[in-house]
Amino acid sequence: MGLFWLNPSHFVPFNPSGESAFSAVSSVAALTLWSFIGLESATVPAGDVENPARTIPRATILGTLVTALVYILGTVAVMGVIPQGTLANSGAPFADAARVMWGDWAYYAVGFGAVVSCAGALNGWTLLQGQIPMAAAGDRLFPQKFGRLSPRGVPAFSVIISSVLITLLLLLNYSGSRSLVEIFNFVILLATLTTVIPYVFCSIAEFIIFLRDPTHLGGRRRFRGSGVVAAIAFLYSVWAVYGSGAETVLYGFILLLFGIPVYVWLVKEQQEREHNAQTQSSDESHGIEPTF
Repeated sequence: MGLFWLNPSHFVPFNPSGESAFSAVSSVAALTLWSFIGLESATVPAGDVENPARTIPRATILGTLVTALVYILGTVAVMGVIPQGTLANSGAPFADAARVMWGDWAYYAVGFGAVVSCAGALNGWTLLQGQIPMAAAGDRLFPQKFGRLSPRGVPAFSVIISSVLITLLLLLNYSGSRSLVEIFNFVILLATLTTVIPYVFCSIAEFIIFLRDPTHLGGRRRFRGSGVVAAIAFLYSVWAVYGSGAETVLYGFILLLFGIPVYVWLVKEQQEREHNAQTQSSDESHGIEPTF
């Protein structure tokens, strides 16, 4: 609907940042990618989906295309309704655009819709953030503590630890000199950075899988197409890391360092499992009945 109120003059100048076009677009790349972070979540319920090999790729691609269309139209509409100077200082651009078009009632209606949307997203992410560590623990790639389920069948430890960490991140980043919008931008850039790093490894994994088994991906002919997509994904992910900015990369690197103790924890568990397996094997060879 906002396209009917579009004012083309609001798009001039196209690049008001004062930087080069490449630098300006690069700085926005990570923020833009945040809107699509989580598209890989469609693979999480693979065990409960009919024909996942066909359904999940189709759902991921179609869902991304539809979402991109909605985002592009919505962004163009808001930029066309609100002047650049006003939009740059807006904390709720969609609500402000609705106020310009229809008045105060629309401002509060869109704001209420945003609250509902955020609450739904928060619930979804809170539940999802426990599933990923649980799945990694099930594959013995993460400490087993994260894979234990509560009596209600929930990976409670994973949910609690993840929630505590993000709460601490918000508290440490909060200060009177930063607005909520600045805090939000910092958090989403950091979240995007830490998500893009696995994207980089996953895009390269396509080539590793092919080198190990050239027939796995349907032969060389099919790999040419998927290999090009993987290469583009790799380059785009690296570009998004660059666009995140020096401060975000610094904090992201520090977060990665905090993962080292978790790795030590994992190695300790693996050694204990190997020791127990060797002990059990030795007992069985001597005719000792194992006790559980």
